[in-house]
Amino acid sequence: MAKVITNELIKGLRGAIGGLVFRQMPDGSIVVSRAPHYGRRKFSKGQKDHQQRFQEAASYARGAARVQPIYAELAKGTMKTAYNIALSDWFNPPVIHQIQRKDGRILVEASDNVMVTKVVITILDEQEKVLEKGEGTRREAPSTGSGWWEYVPNTAGKTVSAEAWDLAGNKTLKVFETFRV
Repeated sequence: MAKVITNELIKGLRGAIGGLVFRQMPDGSIVVSRAPHYGRRKFSKGQKDHQQRFQEAASYARGAARVQPIYAELAKGTMKTAYNIALSDWFNPPVIHQIQRKDGRILVEASDNVMVTKVVITILDEQEKVLEKGEGTRREAPSTGSGWWEYVPNTAGKTVSAEAWDLAGNKTLKVFETFRV
């Protein structure tokens, strides 16, 4: 791979010519490399599954990079594009770090590489029957991908589950057994 110093002849050059591929990087530089050759390659089932997931992620990222301003904001000042950030968001589900009970409220700490969009709390009894379900409210400004969510329950139960959702639609579920509300 070689870097090219731009001049009027190759300024804005992108794509393949002969056996060479010209790529324009976000910083304006152009990188030249040999074109890949996939002649007799056989993909395993795992590779094919990953390729399918990547196609779905790319489809999401193409649209989301244009309509979700947070991706462009996070890309500013970096070598990444809004598309790169959206693609990363699709592959990285949110994480639920902890749950706390404090002053009759349930607090859930959740994070994501971009942002957590909602947290849903479910309270279950001993037979795993849903007693109450509701959406938590964010306690801090959504300037970062992490933060605390608060829910005020109306009933007591044995088990509490928390679901965290991100902008790409990924969901993480965490169940807390023997958690008296």
